[in-house]
Amino acid sequence: MSEIKIKKISYLDTFSIRNEILRPGKPIETCFFLGDDHKETIHFGLLKGKELIGVASCFKVNNNNFKEATQFQLRGMAVLTNYQGSGYGRVFLQEICRLVQKESADLLWFNAREAAVGFYKRLGFSILGDAFEISEIGTHFVMCKYFVVKNSSFVDKI
Repeated sequence: MSEIKIKKISYLDTFSIRNEILRPGKPIETCFFLGDDHKETIHFGLLKGKELIGVASCFKVNNNNFKEATQFQLRGMAVLTNYQGSGYGRVFLQEICRLVQKESADLLWFNAREAAVGFYKRLGFSILGDAFEISEIGTHFVMCKYFVVKNSSFVDKI
């Protein structure tokens, strides 16, 4: 994996992979997410050599189901089909978690496609609530990972 590099990219650079993996057969315009062009949104590219093989975006958006002050929503995470199942997505997501923690994130949350839930669970993410449908995309679950130690759990152990 030494040939892998993760760097910040433009939201425009995410469209080709979002379209191929997340919106196949749909117009490229469906790859623009509200907030893509916001200054606090961070877009990441996963590169193998010079080839962009994965993308993900982190939006500074609070979900009312969580109390944490600094939340980021992961959206549009996708790795090209030829590279799926090879560990690249795991390395990519671990680095994204590290980078949003540097931005003082207390929590990373997202709407996970049903088919990806196992992948995220293996990386320490938890499901919140029941499944829901996103029109024309499919079944999803809200998933999250906390980056702060809850004071109550520490106090409970004393």
